[in-house]
Amino acid sequence: MASSLPALSTKTPGILRRPAAPAAGIVHLGLGNFHRAHQAVYTDAAVTAQGGDWGIVGVSSRSSAIPDAMHAQDMLYTVVEISPEGSKFSVPQVHTDAFTAAGNQGRVISAIGDAATRIVSLTVTENGYHYTPATGSLNLKDPAIRHDLVHPAAPRTPIGQIVRGLQHRSRTHAEPVTILSCDNLADNGHHTQRLVREFASLLPPAEAAAALAFIDTRTSFPSSMVDRIVPATTEHYRNLVTARRGYTDRIPVPAEPFTMWIVEDNFIAGRPAWEAGGAVFSDEVAGYEQLKVRLLNGTHSLIAYLGALSGADTIPESVSHTHIELAARSVLRNEYLPSVSVPAGVDVDAYEEQLFSRWRNTALGHGTSQVGSDGSVKLRQRIPLPALEMLDDGRMPQLLALTTASYLSCIAPLAGFDPGPQADAMEDPARGLLAGLAAGARSGKDLAGKVLGDHHLLGDELAERSEFIARTGDFIDIIRSAGPLAAIAEASAHSHPSSLQTTQGRP
Repeated sequence: MASSLPALSTKTPGILRRPAAPAAGIVHLGLGNFHRAHQAVYTDAAVTAQGGDWGIVGVSSRSSAIPDAMHAQDMLYTVVEISPEGSKFSVPQVHTDAFTAAGNQGRVISAIGDAATRIVSLTVTENGYHYTPATGSLNLKDPAIRHDLVHPAAPRTPIGQIVRGLQHRSRTHAEPVTILSCDNLADNGHHTQRLVREFASLLPPAEAAAALAFIDTRTSFPSSMVDRIVPATTEHYRNLVTARRGYTDRIPVPAEPFTMWIVEDNFIAGRPAWEAGGAVFSDEVAGYEQLKVRLLNGTHSLIAYLGALSGADTIPESVSHTHIELAARSVLRNEYLPSVSVPAGVDVDAYEEQLFSRWRNTALGHGTSQVGSDGSVKLRQRIPLPALEMLDDGRMPQLLALTTASYLSCIAPLAGFDPGPQADAMEDPARGLLAGLAAGARSGKDLAGKVLGDHHLLGDELAERSEFIARTGDFIDIIRSAGPLAAIAEASAHSHPSSLQTTQGRP
């Protein structure tokens, strides 16, 4: 019988246990697979290389599954790097504690407010910031935000938790702290800072003044770009760890070999030596963010939606369809790339080929339903700016309209159209609203008008672009009547390459 993960010793092949985890210096909100395969791995490398009190207190939002398993496994878990060439295994050893925020809100405030905490980091997805996409401001209609404003001891949202933790610091020791967003939001450092300040400004006047003074003088909000494909844990990976490593792990994390972290070096209270794990500190984070959010994430979305509509379970299966790969390359090169300020030294051609190599990783099996989830929030970050640039230039962004149409066909299919089980499995906070609109829509153009025009799904500016809305509707109708392949053919027939040969080094 395989031993459990806590029983590992220095004699276990490939695993060298530290005498003890480093003292806590980081509180991380969002204890999911991505954090455990990304920031935790970089922090483990930093502590191994240079030491330091940079242990991580991991906070799960609602589920206790991962915190419970981590406590049962001596705060350990396995990262399984998956590629067609084989698997590699590692065990990060930097988590000092883990708990669930739900029911423990006071503990979250205490952890953020602890003088030993020097960094509060976040991977809570775009939804976790509780902002209004149309304005970028805090969503004051959100019941959770309204709750946090009037229940200072029991905040439910990450923004509320951070502000209440900062208030605790201000009232007690006033030690500085860095708030580090690691989510796919444009200019995520300033975005987080803006939401934190907005929440603080809504407190009673005396509280607001003290909180804002502390935020403005004793905190920093660096921007960062994170990149690694991390699928969901399945029984397959649990069995793989047991078979290959000889121990039982309830919560292994599968991940691709590729990993990237670009960070603005703006840490008011110090930081780990993350460069030891390969992190890059740069003043061009915005350019890297654009590469990630548009070329990678935006193209990834199109692959996921077209794949789901074509019956593909995984991204590798989807991109193996020649017509989907060609559509993906076209949207990347001709519609997303012209809007990107490419950082110095980045080879766009090599970057594109690297992306497709990653998407073809059949051993990883990243699901189309997972990638396609939460599109109502994700696409708002990816489509509007490049679409508007093309429209202003007198060109129709055919593939961006197809991306939007494919998304709506998956999440809110018109009556009589079955998008398939992969689309049905996609989660989306707007699914109920959009399904209601689809039920009352007479055609794809009618649905696109309601969603994009009336409800401003992709923002106020695109809501005024009737030509883009109409084209999205065209593609919805083609998908319903003739399928995704016909829609790709129609988009390809009317698209044209960008006149921009390269954006490398563009200011």
